[in-house]
Amino acid sequence: MNTTQLDNETLQMLSSGALRVWLPVVYSMVVLISLPCNGVSFWLLCFHTRPKTPLTIFLINLTLADLLLAFFLPFQIAYHVNHNHWVFGKGLCTFVTTVFYANMYCSILTMTCISVERYVGVLYPIRYAAWRDNRYAVAICVVMWAITLIILLPLEYSDLTFRVEELGITTCFDVLKRSVFSDKGSWGIFIFSIITFLFFIPFTITVLCYTRLIVRLCRREPKARGSGQKGRAVCLATLVVLVFVVCFTPSNITLLFHIILRLLYGRGCYEAYKVTLSLSCLNSCLDPFIFCFASKQFSSHLRQLLGGWRSRGPRDSIDRGLALGESGAKEGVSGKLIEGTVKEEPPTFS
Repeated sequence: MNTTQLDNETLQMLSSGALRVWLPVVYSMVVLISLPCNGVSFWLLCFHTRPKTPLTIFLINLTLADLLLAFFLPFQIAYHVNHNHWVFGKGLCTFVTTVFYANMYCSILTMTCISVERYVGVLYPIRYAAWRDNRYAVAICVVMWAITLIILLPLEYSDLTFRVEELGITTCFDVLKRSVFSDKGSWGIFIFSIITFLFFIPFTITVLCYTRLIVRLCRREPKARGSGQKGRAVCLATLVVLVFVVCFTPSNITLLFHIILRLLYGRGCYEAYKVTLSLSCLNSCLDPFIFCFASKQFSSHLRQLLGGWRSRGPRDSIDRGLALGESGAKEGVSGKLIEGTVKEEPPTFS
């Protein structure tokens, strides 16, 4: 909402009792699940996964984004519990809002990079070996964060608080001052840029990569050696696409409808957007469980850590089955190709 005079629809949304209950409940659940689960995943990926690979780097970046998102959600919880009244100051409103959206959209970009990495690694393992370098992965992660922060630049240097005299509250990014955007056109361009470059393009790439991956794996002989791994890989690819669609699509589609309705008809669906936006945060809760499903060794070692068992040494490892597996260089030379994945010396826990 970009205005200085609030309409009844906006005032009703800000005073909605349902949202004041729904949003804190969902965000609290995300914090309680995401922080410990992603904390353990981050620890395992950073300090107990050997060797580090491009896929590992992307997973670390994804886990970091999930952690940062969950870490700053308590501010959102307090805001909504306090009847959408922001008490933490202008600077923190800008910072928390930027962190919220930057981490959400960087998670989308990271999942897209993982899908491309898996697509190329499984379908073109020999070509991919020449480009399989951790430095490239780190550089890509830096570029992803840079692109996200550049697109969100209008938010980073703006006062996102707004005093609503009718309700006696100060909002944070629920109502925008006209000083943030000079007119509705610039506001629309900003929103369309976010939806296009940080959602629709990454979404299309992710779905295409995993769809082709699933088709390729399903075309192989069902009784061939490694069919168990194939089934696991197909299920994993399907799961990732479903999580992507369920978590991120509703909020971005709703945002698109909201901006169109607001620009053309002076009305919107911001309340529905707030609900779907909260659902997008559930992705940060699901990522660690996807890691466990992706690798038997990952889940096995996690159970050992939680149960206080001692690691059994090099054989107890995170294999390259994480997120459809790590690709090797040559079929039949470096190792055995199992469903598009060359298993060499698997990375081990220290």
